[in-house]
Amino acid sequence: MPRSRATLPSPQFSAALEQGGTPTGPVRPGPGAHAALHPATTEVRDGFWHTRREVNARTSIPQGPGLLESAGNLHNLRLAAGAAQGEYQGAYPFVDTDVYKWLEAASWQLAQRGREEEGGAETGRLAADVERIVSLVADAQQPDGYLNTWFQIRRGGERYQDLRWGHELYCAGHLIQAAVAHHRATGRDELLDVARRFADHIDSVFGPSGSGRPIDGVDGHPEVETALVELYRETGERRYLDLAGYFLDRFGHGALGGEAYCQDRVPLRAATTVEGHAVRQLYLLAAATDLATETGDAELRSAAERLWHAMTATKTHLTGGLGAHHDEEDFGDPFELPNERAYCETCAAIASIQWSWRMALLTGEARYSDLIERTLYNGFLAGVSLDGERWLYVNPLQVRDGHTDTGGDQSARRTQWFRCACCPPNVMRLLAGLEHYLSSTDAQGKGLQIHQYVTGRYRGDLGGTPVTVAAETDYPWQGVVSLTVEETPGDRPWTLSARVPQWCHEYRVRCGDRTYDHTDAPVEDGWLRLERTWVTGDQVVLELGMAPRLTAADPRVDAVRGCVAIERGPLVYCLEQVDHPTGGLDDIVVDTTRPPAVRHRPDLLGGVTTVVAAGHRRQLPEGDWWPYRSAGAAPEAAPSTDEPIELTAIPYYAWANRQDGSMRVWLPTF
Repeated sequence: MPRSRATLPSPQFSAALEQGGTPTGPVRPGPGAHAALHPATTEVRDGFWHTRREVNARTSIPQGPGLLESAGNLHNLRLAAGAAQGEYQGAYPFVDTDVYKWLEAASWQLAQRGREEEGGAETGRLAADVERIVSLVADAQQPDGYLNTWFQIRRGGERYQDLRWGHELYCAGHLIQAAVAHHRATGRDELLDVARRFADHIDSVFGPSGSGRPIDGVDGHPEVETALVELYRETGERRYLDLAGYFLDRFGHGALGGEAYCQDRVPLRAATTVEGHAVRQLYLLAAATDLATETGDAELRSAAERLWHAMTATKTHLTGGLGAHHDEEDFGDPFELPNERAYCETCAAIASIQWSWRMALLTGEARYSDLIERTLYNGFLAGVSLDGERWLYVNPLQVRDGHTDTGGDQSARRTQWFRCACCPPNVMRLLAGLEHYLSSTDAQGKGLQIHQYVTGRYRGDLGGTPVTVAAETDYPWQGVVSLTVEETPGDRPWTLSARVPQWCHEYRVRCGDRTYDHTDAPVEDGWLRLERTWVTGDQVVLELGMAPRLTAADPRVDAVRGCVAIERGPLVYCLEQVDHPTGGLDDIVVDTTRPPAVRHRPDLLGGVTTVVAAGHRRQLPEGDWWPYRSAGAAPEAAPSTDEPIELTAIPYYAWANRQDGSMRVWLPTF
C-alpha cells in the first residue's frame, strides 16, 4: 500500500522536549506536564541487572523473530499484506501484539547498543530484523489506517463489532508504544507513520454521543489510552491526549456490560479499590496517571493515589505479584492472597511496575519505587528463566509435594512459548528499557534522584547543566552503594537524593567527612537528601543493612496465618525440593527462635546468596488417618529427626531453573 511520511514534532515542540524531558524512554512527560520528576538516563554497566539484561539482549530478544514465525504471528501479517496464502494461525484476536511488544523491546535494545557503540554483527542482525518486520507491519495496514490481522483475515474485514473481546484498540495501543519506542530509539518514522495513521483512524471512528463519530464505546482491554498519551508526548498532537481522556472516562458506564472484569462496573474516578482483570485495571490506571500528569487533573491524581494504596495494602503478594484468581485473571477480595493458587501473572507484575513508575514521576514519592524494586526482583524476574529461554505465565508462591502439571499457559513449569504469548515479549521490552526506570531529575532542575541501585552511571540535566554520578555496588547481594560525582555544575548547590528502601531499618551514610546512621541521616519520606555544592570526585557511600529477616503477614491474610517468609534486602526467598532431597516441603516447620544465616554460593544458579534457616519435619504418627485434632490439644506428631534440619532458601526469582519439584515461600512456624 502507498506510504506517507509521518508528520514529525514541530521545532518548537522538539526544543521544549529537549529542555523538559529525556531523549529516549517509554515514559516522557511533556514540557508542560504537572510532574514532580522527569526520567533521567542510567547506564547499567555491570552487576546483577547488567547480567539479566545481557541474557535478554543475547538470547531472548534474538529468539523473538523465530518464535513469532513458528507461532504464525508473522504469517498472519503476510496474509493481511497479500504476500502469502494459507490459514490464519493463532487462537486469539490479539496475537499481533506479540509482534509489537517484540519490536518495542528490540528498539530499546538498539538504542542501548548504539550508545555503547558495541554489538557489531549481532546488532546489525537485530536492526535488519526490526526493519523487515516494521515493513511487514506497514504492508499489512489498510489504506484508511486500520490494522488487525484477526479481523482482516479471519473475520472477513469486520470491525469494532465485538469491543468487549475483540482487542482491536488494545492491539493499536501496543502498536503505538512500539512506534514511539522505534522513533525515539532510531529517529526513523516508518513505524510512527503506521501508528499515527491508525490513531487518526480511531479518532475518526470513536467519540462521545453527538460528536458525529459513529461509535461511542471503549475496548474491553485498556491499553490504547496510555499509548495515546505517549503519542501525544511524541508528536505534540493534542487530539491524541483528548482521545485518551475520552476513552478513560467512558469506562464504568455500562458500555461493556457493566462488568468489573473489563473495568466497567464503576468509573475509575469513583472507584475505591482495584478489581477485575488485573492487567486491564493496571493499564487503565497507568493511563489515568499519564492523563493527570499532562493535564493536572486533581481528581484523577487523587483516584490513582487512592487505588494504589488500596492495592498495596490489601491485594499485593509479598513478591509484588498481583492477581489472586486463575478464573478471569483477576484481583480477589481484600487480603485474599492464596499461595499455590496465586495467579500473579507476569504481565501484571510488568503493568504494576509501569504504573508505579508513572506515579513516582507524578508525585516524587519514594514508596512507588519501593514497590517497583520489590516487584522487579521477585514477581517480575521469576517470569523468565536464568538462560532467557523459558517462561512462566503465572507465578505461584507454593507448589505442593506431588504436584502434577499438564503444562500449558497456566503451568507452574517453565515453557518455551505460550498459546497466549503476551508475557515473554512483555518481559523483553521491560528488561530492554529498564535503564529508564532507575533515576530522575526534579521538575525544578535542582537535583538528581536515584531510585534503583546498579553499577553504572546516572546522568541528568539540571536546568541545562549536565550532572553525572557513577555508582559501584554488588546489590542485591551486598548493601554497600558507592556514589562518585563525575560531572557537576560546580558553582551552585544541588541535591543528590538516594532512596532508602522501605524494608531497610538500619543504614549508614558517609558523605565527605560526615557519617550518619539511621537515627540522624537526612531521610524524609524514604529519600536520603544531600544538598551541597558538589565538586568532581565527591563521594557518598550508602550502607544498607542486609541481615536476613523473617516476615509475617497481616493476620487477615488467612492463607499464611501462622507462617513466615524469609527475606534479605529486596529479595524474597523460597525453599525448593531439590535442595531438600530427604523429603518434601509440605511437612517442614521453620524454627523462628534461631536467626537465619547467610551463605554465598557462586556455584549455584549463576551465583546467589542463600539464606540458611533451622527447621524440622512434622508428620502424623504412622497409621493415623485423621489430620484434625481438638483445638488447644498438643499435637501428637513429633519431629522425625532428633536434631534440627537445615533449610536452604534461594531467591524466589531463581526457582524452577533446575528440576521440577515442590516450592514454597511461606513456611509454617508450628
